[in-house]
Amino acid sequence: MIERAFIEQGMKKIQLEQYLKKELNRAGFTGLQMVKTPLVTRIVLRVARPGLAIGKGGQNIKQLTEEIGKRFGIDNPQIEIQDIPHPELDARATVDKMVELIERGFRWKSVAFKTVKQITEAGAQGVELVLKGKLSGKGGRKRKHRIIQGYMKKVGDQVKLVDTAKASAYPKAGAIGITLRIIGPGVIFPDKVDINAEIDKKMASNAKAEEAAAEALKKEEAAAAEAAEKAKALAEPFSAEKASGKAPLAEPAKEKAGEIGNIVEQEKIAEKPAKKEEAEGKEKKEKEEHAKKEEKHDAEGKKAEDEKKGEAEKEKRHKDGKKGSHKEQEKEQHSKKEKPAAEKKGE
Repeated sequence: MIERAFIEQGMKKIQLEQYLKKELNRAGFTGLQMVKTPLVTRIVLRVARPGLAIGKGGQNIKQLTEEIGKRFGIDNPQIEIQDIPHPELDARATVDKMVELIERGFRWKSVAFKTVKQITEAGAQGVELVLKGKLSGKGGRKRKHRIIQGYMKKVGDQVKLVDTAKASAYPKAGAIGITLRIIGPGVIFPDKVDINAEIDKKMASNAKAEEAAAEALKKEEAAAAEAAEKAKALAEPFSAEKASGKAPLAEPAKEKAGEIGNIVEQEKIAEKPAKKEEAEGKEKKEKEEHAKKEEKHDAEGKKAEDEKKGEAEKEKRHKDGKKGSHKEQEKEQHSKKEKPAAEKKGE
């Protein structure tokens, strides 16, 4: 089973830590890290006093390497010593030091307050030290004493950022349990924002922007000064010739300017007739279009008048036809009436 292999590795690591703790207690052993490679097994030991761990001529390291290979069955072990830069900020090293002092007979109160002071002076953001057990001396009851300084996280996932260590000291009066929590100076919590730091950053960025603007202004002023010096240098020969009474060098430039002005005037004169022709052509086109529109309008008017006349004539013809038919009807009726009258007279 894979689970058993992982459990065996964990047990082996715990046993190795306990063994190294006994062997390197004076050197201030705090922990180890194992890195397995195809050729060797690197074991990195974190130690407060590396000189005591290495020994004279590396004798301690050689003995430890042989013993670890035999006792724990690790193939080709290679031990490396890693120094702790600030032992006061390492919870494991500090707790071990407290245990050693208390067991040697120092009063727990002086040891505790001195330790907290050293940690805060080293730059820690927060410290919490809890001592439980036989603190009141021989014949006294067990009690608890808590010393806290600065900021401390106790709940949530951010507790992982807090360095925690526990140990037990065994003086003559009785056992004392020690729990130490340290938040180092480089720890940054996501829910904690330093407003002063943000303000300092903004102030620094504004100062940089002002410096850049000042440099740009200086460059512009220097460029303007250079341009003025060049203009002055060019103007010096003209002023010297004027003072000596000679014809100034500016006359050829004036002649050239006059020639250019004449050319421009000639071009303007040549452009005027062309513009007139264009205007006349536009007027002619407009007149022709106007005449065509009037002719079309007149033709449409004549057509409408002719249509009206034709309709009037049709109406007259229709009326005349109606009148003729009415007269004929009257004549027929009159003739019909006259016939029976004539017949009566004949009889």
